[in-house]
Amino acid sequence: MKLGGGQKPSAKDYSALLKSIKLRPESQMLQTIILRSMQQAVYETKNKGHFGLAYDTYTHFTSPIKCYPDLIVHRAIKEKLKRKDLRVKDLDGIAKQCSTTERRADEASRDVEDWLKCYFMKDRLGDIFSGTISSVTGFGVLVSLDEIYIEGLIHVTYLGNDYYIFDKSKHALIGERTNEIFTMGDRVRVKVTKIDVDLARIDLNIIEKYKKR
Repeated sequence: MKLGGGQKPSAKDYSALLKSIKLRPESQMLQTIILRSMQQAVYETKNKGHFGLAYDTYTHFTSPIKCYPDLIVHRAIKEKLKRKDLRVKDLDGIAKQCSTTERRADEASRDVEDWLKCYFMKDRLGDIFSGTISSVTGFGVLVSLDEIYIEGLIHVTYLGNDYYIFDKSKHALIGERTNEIFTMGDRVRVKVTKIDVDLARIDLNIIEKYKKR
């Protein structure tokens, strides 16, 4: 798989890559990697278009108003219709603050979701699930459980009797002695071994790694 466009890929290059992986069994995982590789959007006063939509001109706008950036844009449009300049002080500062508070709100939402998932899983301790490795880190792998789409962690010490080396470029943990590889998209069978609601963490133990077809 290759992403076109050299050092400055365009939205069309990303679109072509996404189309090429659409029928692959690990397409959802690959889409996640592609999304993580892209820079997070921020609010700015200068028009730089919209990369994902491939628009040269773009502004954030929803109606009815859902957030403060919407309110600023609505005010600007009203002033322009009246043929006046936007009377808002420190617009750059407002844009930066909106970006920061939006990130903070997203993090808070994720924290609440993680807590609720752990609360839901309290009665599933000891249950066995099939799942897909959705992320790989130096300390273990995250597994998305089938049907309920909740993630749990298999710590690297529970992957098997081996020392595993993290290869960041391949999103993989590789056994030093056995050369066993755990990477994104691998199918596994796991057991729920611990639920920590306070830490919002679900621990798993691996039972079996399915062979790739």
